[in-house]
Amino acid sequence: MPSWFDGAQPNNDARVALAVLADAQSQGLRPRDYRASELAQAFERASQTAPVPGVLAKLDTDLTSALEHYLADLVQGRLSPEVLKHRFKAPPLNRFDAHAYVLQARQSGRLAQALNEAPPRVPMYESLRLIMNAYRALGDPAAWKRPLPPLPARSVRPGQAYAGLAVIAERLAILGDLPAPAVATESYEGGLVEGVRKFQERHGLEADGVLGPATLAQLNVTPAQRVEQMALTLERLRWTPLLYAPRMIVVNIPEFILRAYELQENKIRLDLEMRVVVGKALDTRTPIFLEEMRFIEFSPYWNVPRSIALGETLPRLRRDPGYFAQQGFEFVSGDGKVVNALSPEAIDAVQRGEWRIRQRPGPRNAMGDIKFIFPNDQNIYLHYTSAPELFSRARRDFSHGCIRIETPVALAQFVLHNHPEWTQQRIVDAMESGQSRTLRLDHPVPVLIAYSTVVVRSDGKVYFFPDIYHQDARLKQALHGTQPSP
Repeated sequence: MPSWFDGAQPNNDARVALAVLADAQSQGLRPRDYRASELAQAFERASQTAPVPGVLAKLDTDLTSALEHYLADLVQGRLSPEVLKHRFKAPPLNRFDAHAYVLQARQSGRLAQALNEAPPRVPMYESLRLIMNAYRALGDPAAWKRPLPPLPARSVRPGQAYAGLAVIAERLAILGDLPAPAVATESYEGGLVEGVRKFQERHGLEADGVLGPATLAQLNVTPAQRVEQMALTLERLRWTPLLYAPRMIVVNIPEFILRAYELQENKIRLDLEMRVVVGKALDTRTPIFLEEMRFIEFSPYWNVPRSIALGETLPRLRRDPGYFAQQGFEFVSGDGKVVNALSPEAIDAVQRGEWRIRQRPGPRNAMGDIKFIFPNDQNIYLHYTSAPELFSRARRDFSHGCIRIETPVALAQFVLHNHPEWTQQRIVDAMESGQSRTLRLDHPVPVLIAYSTVVVRSDGKVYFFPDIYHQDARLKQALHGTQPSP
């Protein structure tokens, strides 16, 4: 590796490297992890005194090591997703060699350009980084030092009075949800209500303009706390496998959104976006992983998972035998025989694990009329639903772990784009046939179940979502060197 000195003076490459380390916060990293301040002072001292044998050589080694550490963290992330038990089985990519990267850049005289090109080229990374730095530039605004008073009741509705309106207006103006200068009256009305609605929409809340506990909780989050949240998101983007295939489906759990992408000539195109319902935060969380979709099942049966059968279905059948026929259930014995009659013996066989219970295709089927299968050891898949009204909720964690999708026909068209014979009408007919049929895909489509509490959408605005599964909290613990909680 070439020296970072010309004689006894730090050269231009050294100044570039030290500046990048000092500015590590702009990438959501910590300068102290790379001894940025310590190295800058050491190089400054070396430039002002006569060189001591061995000192310059040690500084050469130390700066090279720090820069390589920084680049490895920047490109690959500071930790492996396996620490958080995320199951990403993406094809192995060329392992980033930080030493070779720095050496080549220095030998070709383009270190500054190489360091500028090093950050991940994945969707949203650069736009989120710029917004994060804009929030950091806000510093510690006085508007967050003045606490919001307690709500006079459960909520404040338009037209009502509230002593915290001036503080809310100031905070909304700083965040860009309300035009500056912010003017608040004694009554909650006019532009302030609209500003609150915009804020609620950007923070995963019902955009009803009502000031309730959840809205005040989000208003109390400081810009500095948002910077930390965005830095955690940048870390996830470094090691989450995005767009390694020509076509890909990504579900973002905290946002309750599915997006389907296509990569053409190194340009990313968003083909599809829809709302989803994911697993309940309390006890049936949807896992975070990557698998390949290999099948579509039209008019599917629903094989009731054993945990649901034991905890919900069988107790209900014992209380209400009519529920069996109403829901279109049937039993399947160990040798595959279908039994359509409800009996205590059949219930006991399911209880013992000898039989299973399933729901026939039809309007009451929990799968809806289509199921997208990407084989995995947790039996998670995408499917439609018999309860589409849930898609209208702002927070949509209602399932037992599988992911319910809002517009299944559109997703089927995306997945089957190489099969023009599968027209929209043919897809609909297969869904409504009542006859279960499984279609194997010639070209599997990767499905990524991801977790990002911050998203920059196509409108250029940043959106924040509650950490419903506490994954940001676990990531923060791991980055600070403590064991993440379960």
